[in-house]
Amino acid sequence: MLEPTAFSEVNRLLDPLREGVQGILGDHLVGIYLTGSLATGDFNADSDVDVLIVTEQTLSEAAFLALQVLHECLIASGEPFAAEIEASYIPRAALRRHDPGDSYHPRIERGPAERLTWVEHHTDWVVHRWVAREYGVIVTGPPPKTLIDPVSPEDLRQGVSELIRFWWEPMIDHPAQLEHLGYRAYAAVTMCRMIYTLHTGAVASKPAAVRWVIARGGEHLSDRLNCWSDLLERALVYQLRADDLDTVLDLMRLTVEEAARLA
Repeated sequence: MLEPTAFSEVNRLLDPLREGVQGILGDHLVGIYLTGSLATGDFNADSDVDVLIVTEQTLSEAAFLALQVLHECLIASGEPFAAEIEASYIPRAALRRHDPGDSYHPRIERGPAERLTWVEHHTDWVVHRWVAREYGVIVTGPPPKTLIDPVSPEDLRQGVSELIRFWWEPMIDHPAQLEHLGYRAYAAVTMCRMIYTLHTGAVASKPAAVRWVIARGGEHLSDRLNCWSDLLERALVYQLRADDLDTVLDLMRLTVEEAARLA
C-alpha cells in the first residue's frame, strides 16, 4: 500500500484512486499530487482530501466518463474520506501558469452526491497552484516544481482578492450558508488565511494563519482582532456557537477592507 501520508485511512484510499486513474489514462497521466491540508500539515478528521491529477492533454470524452464512474465507485466503497476527495484534472500546459483562456477542467468537490464535472478554475486557484508547487505530496509523477512556474506574491494577492470579491463578499449580505456552524468556522479560519496572504504574499496553514492574525492583529490590523482571539481559537477546532455569527461577519468585512487596501 502507498504511504505518502501519515494517515492510514487516506493512504488506503489512494491505492484504488491511483490504480484507477492510471488504468484509464495510461501514458496520458503525468502525475498525482496531494495538496491542501495534507500538504501544509494541518489535516484532521474534518478535512477534505485535495488531489491534483496532471494529464498530458485535455481529457477525451471517453476518459472523462470513465473517471466519473471511478469516482462514483470510490464514494460507493464507503471508505473513510472517499466522499471527501476534491480532485482536479489539469493538463500539463494549463497547470504551468494561469491562463484564463484555458481554465475549464474536470473537478469533483467533496460530498457523497458529487460528480466529476467540467468547471472553471478561476484566478484564485493560484493558491492551490502555489501549495502544489511548494509542498505538494507526490503520489506518482515528477516533482511538482518541474510542472508549475513560480507563483509571485502579487499573483497570490490577486487570486485571494478575486476569491473575496466573487465568493465571500456577497455572503456578508446573504449569510445563509454561514448558518451551518462547521462552515462558519471554516469561514473564520479562511479569513485569517486570506488576511495572511494579503499581508505577506505567501500561504500559511490554518493554525499558522490564525496565530499570525492573533499575534499581529493589534500591530497591523484592526484593534477588533484583539477581542476575537477566543473565537478564532474555537474556530480552529470547529467549536463555534450560534451567537458567533455577527463576529464572523465582522471579520469578513475586515477581510474585504484589507483586500481593497492591499491587493
